[in-house]
Amino acid sequence: MQQESAELIALKVLGWLASDEEIFLVFLGSSGISAGELMARAGEIEILTAVLDFVAMDDTWVNACAAATGLDPHDPMRARQALPGGAEIHWT
Repeated sequence: MQQESAELIALKVLGWLASDEEIFLVFLGSSGISAGELMARAGEIEILTAVLDFVAMDDTWVNACAAATGLDPHDPMRARQALPGGAEIHWT
């Protein structure tokens, strides 16, 4: 996956996240970022990777996001792997 495609997927995930008030508030609380700062920095790689990492913590969130956005449930992790710092870890 190209980085540009990964960024577009991450923006879709961010849009879904922002539309779910309960989960969005959990994200804001756990990340320490304000809603205003998040919106101002939404296109930055650091923000996009944080969003993908956060949503990927819960399979229920991943599936809900995929259903709402039309993404494949694997797309958020594929996107995360395509962004800086997201390469798969090989333990061997």
